[in-house]
Amino acid sequence: MTDRRPHLDSRAVILLVGCCLLWGLQQIVAKATLPMMPPVMQAAVRSAVAALLVWAWAASRGTPLFGRDGTLPGGLLAGLLFAAEFVCIYIGLGYTTASRLVVLLYLSPFVVAAGMPFIAHSEKLSPLQIAGLALGFAAVAMAFSEGFSGGGEQRWIGDLLAVGAAILWGATTLAIRATRLSIAAPEKTLFYQLAISAAAMGLVSVLRGEAWPAEWSGALWGSMFFQSALVAFASYLVWFWLIRHYPATRLASFTFLTPLFGLLMGWAILGEAITPQLMAALAGVAAGIWLVNRKRV
Repeated sequence: MTDRRPHLDSRAVILLVGCCLLWGLQQIVAKATLPMMPPVMQAAVRSAVAALLVWAWAASRGTPLFGRDGTLPGGLLAGLLFAAEFVCIYIGLGYTTASRLVVLLYLSPFVVAAGMPFIAHSEKLSPLQIAGLALGFAAVAMAFSEGFSGGGEQRWIGDLLAVGAAILWGATTLAIRATRLSIAAPEKTLFYQLAISAAAMGLVSVLRGEAWPAEWSGALWGSMFFQSALVAFASYLVWFWLIRHYPATRLASFTFLTPLFGLLMGWAILGEAITPQLMAALAGVAAGIWLVNRKRV
């Protein structure tokens, strides 16, 4: 039995904000690392290192990862969805800006919101919460509508891959909740995704003919440490623990904070512009999050 809570408490909010900050920075770091390491190889190495860290963490806590508990089908599905999501993300970063991709990626709450009522009737959204999701979506669309007609002829490829990644992320969340992974240890859920995605993305990298970096600079080591240890290991472990204990729709909608952090860090690190239209989107996303997370009266 898991200790499930119907609403987000202060602990959940603090953990979510920390995760969103890391996830917003993740796409910026990955984009900056592309000249040093090819995209899919970068994602594969990230998952492989993080999988080893999860294995070591689970071993230190006595959490079994390989026992027969009926989670293998769900684990395979979640791992393949996870791999496809990050192939889309890392390749997409080569065609569009990091800030655009991170915002489009967080369309995933709509996938979760649409699918969760078929899995858990208790998580059906109220009309006000649906309005909150719609407001958040409208704010995101408004923020980047100005860029749809510019930025290079191939930007639409990156945008399309970002939307595909958003759908895959939402589908991964639903797969976790719909299978026996919903009662598995967070370490095991994360290990499935990292280990399977590392193998799948490694194969894709080989098929794409990606070359191993000729030299590993301090910047490349730092990037892979950040992506592997802090994001793919620590923050994802926290995320899967949250999925087990809090409503998935509220968690997914709250992650609209990530594109806000992504925009700010894209401006600070990569020099991407923040226009008045983007600032207006910040208010719309914040209002949408508040509506979706309101307690029902």
